[in-house]
Amino acid sequence: MSGRTSVLKNIMLLIKDVPKSVKFYSEGLGMQVNHVSEHWAELQSGQIKVCLNKVEGEAACTTGYSPFLCFDVTQMDKTIYKLIEMGAVLDGPIKYPAHGKVASLRSPDGHMVGLFEHAEHLKQQE
Repeated sequence: MSGRTSVLKNIMLLIKDVPKSVKFYSEGLGMQVNHVSEHWAELQSGQIKVCLNKVEGEAACTTGYSPFLCFDVTQMDKTIYKLIEMGAVLDGPIKYPAHGKVASLRSPDGHMVGLFEHAEHLKQQE
């Protein structure tokens, strides 16, 4: 038997505040908003959909380090500043490996967000 047996439909994050999270991902990270209701939102970046599902209670919102949503950005410093203003917390120092600039933050709901700015883009800014 050949062919696909499953297709990844979306990534679902359990959150406490739909409007705050929608603002964080749409205004802070540029994701397109497909649908918003009181308890649910669907956002998209390219072919990837992220669903935000409102839950009550701390146990359901325990995040740890998974999932880790990674975004390519063109202006790392501006993006970090904007996300911190929206309630994110930097998780460790910004790193400068040879291939670019890397940062990790926690969203207002505690989900891990990775940012990457490619080295070629950094050279263009100089």
